[in-house]
Amino acid sequence: MTRRQKAIAFFVALCVVLVAAAVSLNIGWIVINARRVTPLILGIISFALIIAGLIVYTVFLVLEIKRNEDHDTFINAVTHELKTPIASMRLYLQTLQARDVDETRRRKFYDIMLADADRLHRTVEQVLRAGASGQKPRVVARAPVDMAALTRECVQLAVARHHLDAGAIALEAHDGRLVVNGDDEELRTVVTNLLDNAVKYSGESPRVTVSVAAPAPDTVWVRVQDRGVGIPRKQLKRIFKRFYRVRTRSLKQVAGTGLGLFIVRSIARAHGGRVFAHSEGEGRGATFTLELPRLAS
Repeated sequence: MTRRQKAIAFFVALCVVLVAAAVSLNIGWIVINARRVTPLILGIISFALIIAGLIVYTVFLVLEIKRNEDHDTFINAVTHELKTPIASMRLYLQTLQARDVDETRRRKFYDIMLADADRLHRTVEQVLRAGASGQKPRVVARAPVDMAALTRECVQLAVARHHLDAGAIALEAHDGRLVVNGDDEELRTVVTNLLDNAVKYSGESPRVTVSVAAPAPDTVWVRVQDRGVGIPRKQLKRIFKRFYRVRTRSLKQVAGTGLGLFIVRSIARAHGGRVFAHSEGEGRGATFTLELPRLAS
């Protein structure tokens, strides 16, 4: 048990003891003043207020401890996400500086360093977007966005970024004009985050299906389905919270900041849409659906 868990257990136990003491005092008060109506009513009201105050205090304290724990977890995750690519780039640069390297290896080193630089850029972008999501909504210049074309580009980028074979991500784009009114860059971020999550939580052999469709005349869906570790049903409503990361018994540590799905939900809401998840449980994969208002033809 961690120190914070012990602290939470202590304050919960303290609340229980204080409630028990208040109940005992109130019973004693009732017994003593059973025949006196006014003191009896005042005692019951005071008792109710004391109990309510204790409960509110304990809940607030536990939430604060949990929030601090989430912040520490986030800082550790971001630190790891920043230090790992920096250390990698430093190692390759030192190698290039210290010895002669043939052209083939040199190009390979450059590719690795560029990939590390992209990882750093994505981490910084996620932190900045998460910070902006907690502030007042900003005015975004929107324009018609073809979701089928945008999703196709994101799939190609994900295949290249994660070094996947051509069939790892299957794209199903339905016929028709699947256009929404939105910010191209933000919507690209949403689809990219969903694809990255699907790949990261699919193990060594990702198999992801992406479909773009119009389930209703005024709606566009982008659905990302994987066959990975799945999500326990109790966690489905919590995975879009800031810093939250899926916890399962079989899941190994996966790199990330815990901000991706929070950003996805924030952008979807800003575009008048929503995002929701479905999973049959651990080991049975997960499906994420982005739903956006369709632009009238």
